[in-house]
Amino acid sequence: MKIDKKYTLEFLKNILAIDSPTGFTEKAIAFLKKEAKALGYDSTITPKGNLIVEVDGNDNTRAIGVCAHVDTLGLMVRSIKPDGKLAFTSLGGTMLSSFDSEYCRIYTRDQKVYTGTILSTSPSVHVYKDARTLQREAEYMEVRIDMPVKNKENVLKLGINNGDYICIDPKTVITDSGFIKSRFLDDKLSVAALFSILKYMNKQRVKPKYKTYFIFTVYEEVGHGNSWIPCDIDELLGVDMGCIGTDLSCTEFDVSICAKDSSGPYDYNMVSSLIDIAKREKLNYAVDIYPMYGSDVSASLSGGNNIKGALIGPGIHASHGMERSHYDALKSTIILLAMYLIK
Repeated sequence: MKIDKKYTLEFLKNILAIDSPTGFTEKAIAFLKKEAKALGYDSTITPKGNLIVEVDGNDNTRAIGVCAHVDTLGLMVRSIKPDGKLAFTSLGGTMLSSFDSEYCRIYTRDQKVYTGTILSTSPSVHVYKDARTLQREAEYMEVRIDMPVKNKENVLKLGINNGDYICIDPKTVITDSGFIKSRFLDDKLSVAALFSILKYMNKQRVKPKYKTYFIFTVYEEVGHGNSWIPCDIDELLGVDMGCIGTDLSCTEFDVSICAKDSSGPYDYNMVSSLIDIAKREKLNYAVDIYPMYGSDVSASLSGGNNIKGALIGPGIHASHGMERSHYDALKSTIILLAMYLIK
């Protein structure tokens, strides 16, 4: 299979540059819809905000789905403090210690954007004895706005209010050695994999075996991204990040095949078939169990959909922090997905 590496990485950089914390994803979905159209595919947006690209197969008597989520972690303004700094609440399973000292953008409801920095409430070792030891939790952190504000009234005049979104700079870098470093590779790296497949099918004029729904979800980080799916889907493959760490065999160079996560085991036959494909294609792959992990497939199963499901994805180090993967993992994920859909 010939992957358009230039297209895939350029697409990845573009989608990573669009702020899309869970529930604030309209711009990212609009970008995906426009890109799908450029590749020759029509798409629809569900009432929830998910994007669905329906692709005809060689056999349309059966339908399967593949999904990845475009929503990321983020923050929301909880309140404005008397000194003009912002208290916040987390969106999704944030690891707030990794947000300490990060740059951010605050989006108001009237379309204004302000920059700022996320800081501990004891941000200076020259002033605070507990600067190094204070817990990095929302109660002890705040956002410093890059505007000359001295009090709550100054902030309100900017148009910033409770409920506004705070988005973290992803700081994307792709190295000459093939490493992909960025926040929110979970799960925009998988979104890039799905669009690489769409690009391949369009350019090569090939169809998947069955009618296939490419689903891009917007509430995965809070657990209900794919709770509803088209009723004719009987098999759903989630494409999400592969975990790396203690007791896991996946690396940044592998496609992960998840046998079980916190929602239980994935479909035995699907998992076995994916392993067989990975072996046949001589891919770098790993089979692992993720005890602290749920996916869009988990949400679909919990939502009562009568489907079988499985989960794959590129290995990503330091999930929910400063994440890193390698192009080899992305490539193996794309090939595994393509062979699952097409052959």
